[in-house]
Amino acid sequence: MAALPALLAALAAGDVEVVDLTAPLSASTPVLRLPEPLANTATFQLHELSRYDDRGPAWYWNDFTTGEHTGTHLDAPVHWVTGRDGEDVAQVPPARLVGPAAVLDASAQAAADPDFLLEVDDVRAWEAAHGPLPQGGWLLLRTGWDARAGDQAAFLNADATGPHTPGVSVDCARWLAREAPITGFGVETVGTDAGAAHGFDPPFPCHQELLGAGRYGLTQMRNLDRLPPTGAVLVVAPLPIVGGSGGPARVLALVER
Repeated sequence: MAALPALLAALAAGDVEVVDLTAPLSASTPVLRLPEPLANTATFQLHELSRYDDRGPAWYWNDFTTGEHTGTHLDAPVHWVTGRDGEDVAQVPPARLVGPAAVLDASAQAAADPDFLLEVDDVRAWEAAHGPLPQGGWLLLRTGWDARAGDQAAFLNADATGPHTPGVSVDCARWLAREAPITGFGVETVGTDAGAAHGFDPPFPCHQELLGAGRYGLTQMRNLDRLPPTGAVLVVAPLPIVGGSGGPARVLALVER
């Protein structure tokens, strides 16, 4: 059987499940908060235009306002100064938005230490158990952080010293960008970098290294616990905002059951 009819048959039979990895967008969706005088993004808001009334008797529709980097979203290379000459979100080749997913489960480590940092040795240990990272695929870091997504304070987990959320070490970010065969890196937290990454050398190494190398970031994902370590196919569909540094995205995984 040809590939696409076989996929459709598997979907209809339930042999392939579509898992939604996207956090719903609403006014309660957590957003990143930067210290003054740095600019911050807006929360998501709907603005009703009509709802079967005098403004539009047979239809309901809205305007909305939000930031490019609100909720589940893709970071394009141009988002960071190291990728300033790279692609904006509308320029990302569609073929790079579909690929195999490798899921690394660090939820136990993040539960024990919210400042947990993924190291190269952790990825090497995953590869020893599951095989090499997929060529042209996505590395997804599962930390269990999506359980906090209904509470902005718990999600950002900040105190007087700053936010405390899991992420990636400087060495690991550099290795992922320069040596790993991946297209992008995805997380459940508000950004691809750890909460404490403002104090790293260099600061925000995931943004610095991955976007500078023409890779992509995915943030605020959920349901990674429903994916196997290998074998899922990721479909990433960001809004193709011309000139945009990123965009809210619907992210789906195809999982063989």
